[in-house]
Amino acid sequence: MELASAPLTTATWILILVYAVAILYFVIRGAKKITNIDDYAVGSILFSPYAVGLSLAASITSAATFIINPGFVALYGISGVLSMAIALPFAALISLVLLTKGFRKHGSTVKALTMAQWMETMYKSKKYGIFFGFLSLLLITFIVLICVGLTKVLSSALNVEELYVLIGIVIFVFGYMMFGGANSMVYTNTIQAILMLIVAFILLGSGYEHFSNGVHGFLDKLRAIDPQLVATTNDSSFLFRDYFEIFIAQFIVGIAIICQPHILTKSLLLNKDEDVNKYLMVGITAQLLFFFVVFTGLYIRLTFPDLSVGGNVIPMDGLVSAYVVSEFPVFIGLIVVMGLISAGLSTLESLIQSLSTTITKDILEPLAGAKLGMKKDGGTNVTINKIVIAVLAVVAIFVSWDQLVNPKLSVGIFAQNGVYAYFSAAFVPILFGMFFRDVPLAAVFSASVVAIVTHFTMYYAMLPVPFTQSTGENPGVAAAVAITFSVITVFSVMFAKGHKISLKGDKE
Repeated sequence: MELASAPLTTATWILILVYAVAILYFVIRGAKKITNIDDYAVGSILFSPYAVGLSLAASITSAATFIINPGFVALYGISGVLSMAIALPFAALISLVLLTKGFRKHGSTVKALTMAQWMETMYKSKKYGIFFGFLSLLLITFIVLICVGLTKVLSSALNVEELYVLIGIVIFVFGYMMFGGANSMVYTNTIQAILMLIVAFILLGSGYEHFSNGVHGFLDKLRAIDPQLVATTNDSSFLFRDYFEIFIAQFIVGIAIICQPHILTKSLLLNKDEDVNKYLMVGITAQLLFFFVVFTGLYIRLTFPDLSVGGNVIPMDGLVSAYVVSEFPVFIGLIVVMGLISAGLSTLESLIQSLSTTITKDILEPLAGAKLGMKKDGGTNVTINKIVIAVLAVVAIFVSWDQLVNPKLSVGIFAQNGVYAYFSAAFVPILFGMFFRDVPLAAVFSASVVAIVTHFTMYYAMLPVPFTQSTGENPGVAAAVAITFSVITVFSVMFAKGHKISLKGDKE
């Protein structure tokens, strides 16, 4: 099913080559500054808080926000907008402000490069750090989501088979991330964020003609396709069936979703504490606009009422790509395609950087460092980190291809299951480590284990939530229940141990 015109395909090839050259320039520039694994993880260059803020927004926003989530809205309507553009962002951005300052304070003091190191130093337990190192492997699901999203966009714009596009993307991105690390990533993320801002405005403005009769006229058009598209809940979806799924579960998830290494560790790139507020202001402003891009899904549904083209059903993950290549003129289409690619690359780079550093520093070094000849400041660590990235690339290709061929509705569900499980386990130790005094290791370790077990049990058994229509089939519901049980667990263990619960700001 070829939708892109020949001029768009040719122009896209040219622009991709230019884009690739620009990225490689910054990678080479950044790589010259890397002498050890610490430089790779948090950089050796002093960055502007505005640049890091844009990098933050680009890292939080991924192919999910720009490419995958609008597909959910196209299928299920206003209920998806309320969930993904209102409930989750509101909680996430509040959480970002609260957690960033506490995380940076401790992370800067102990020079933590990864989330696992932060856990290890906060709770003075190498085993707990290794435990979180292994939990970080769940973030591979997020890498897969982005690879699938980018493949959908580029294969549509270039009219090339998805497998070849997937392999090309992985080889290129994972290849240059072996060398650039944080130094190059802030540069590339800043450029990507600026592109994404432009594309966000283009996408949100692309359906202006649908408002010719006002908001009521817009809603009437959606209602004519399916009345559930304008309802605040949608029984046909296992994601938006009731207000618990749309608001309560998403609010809990939004608070905890910031507990991902490629998000919180971004603040460690700042040179001084005075830069934090500028960094947050820029990051949050850009992020609010990015989150609302899912509204484009409503335009997509009006463009493809039966979600098909020429009698061929469009897969949910391919709806945004189909909309872009069929609706925009060549020049605007090029900008949008570049913006969608930027949305994916920005987070993919951050995930590769943080996950490879975690595997190298928090799994391989403590468990096999002596055998591998790893030293704290040695070049061996950088070499091993490159090998780790190569292995991740191979895994990404195989799992992404499986999701392209056999998705459960969307690769978004696959990614949510893994990522939500991770931050469900991370939420309590991060929150309690930053705001509570002398929290025992047994309490947070128990909370993390309970979160993981609860999340996967809820999801795979599709257990119901009492008094609601919600079930664990929705990864957001599974995570919300897991986080709730995790919080109950940490307090229960602390009470059982007779531990006095007090905030760090309290007087003795």
